[in-house]
Amino acid sequence: MAAGGRDNSYYCKNLLKSNSMYTYILNTTVLPREPECMRDLRLLTDKHPEGFMQSPPDEAQLLGMLIKISGARNTIEIGVFTGYSLLATALALPDGGKVVAIDVNRGDFELGLPFIEKAGMAHKVDFREGAGLDRLDELLVASVVEEEAGYDFAFVDADKPNYMHYHEKLLQLVRVGGTIVYDNTLWGGTVAGAIVPTLDESITDFLREFNAKLAADPRVEVCQLAIGDGVTICRRLI
Repeated sequence: MAAGGRDNSYYCKNLLKSNSMYTYILNTTVLPREPECMRDLRLLTDKHPEGFMQSPPDEAQLLGMLIKISGARNTIEIGVFTGYSLLATALALPDGGKVVAIDVNRGDFELGLPFIEKAGMAHKVDFREGAGLDRLDELLVASVVEEEAGYDFAFVDADKPNYMHYHEKLLQLVRVGGTIVYDNTLWGGTVAGAIVPTLDESITDFLREFNAKLAADPRVEVCQLAIGDGVTICRRLI
């Protein structure tokens, strides 16, 4: 599907100055390379009442590229929704790779599951229903038994007030040199003073504090990008 100017879920997250520039990016380098299974899942999710929660296609492309560049095999995703970014991750993982997918809502995940199955990626997905912090605690118990941080990559797109708590746990789960990616860290530009009436101002405060703490955290190297609603990439140093 050629991207037009309609105000769909991924256009709403666009931080560029013009929708025409974003349309150019989508039509030139993103949508022509989007796998059919991802396109079909994206179009289904666009019709969901909360379709705005879906990762934009250019962000999903970035996640897949990061996974391939880093050679990640074992990954974590916190906040799955219908699984668009999850499918991008599974497609990017090598044979034998795994993604532990955590979400409180199994129903939304099951909307996207047929697309994951049709793509032949279901064997790479370990879905775990429940609160993100609880499921991470379970992974931490397993990592203590194995005596190592066994994950190469993590993507977080969940409840923003808990981002710093996720960060502390993921630094124990993701190996040194591994990557942790946080979504929505610019929150529609509101962290820099933009006025977006539809966005929760309290989340803006949480994310400002989170961004400042990441920038000062000596345990990670940080890169923040104006893709989608803001993406922050962290590489674990110690």
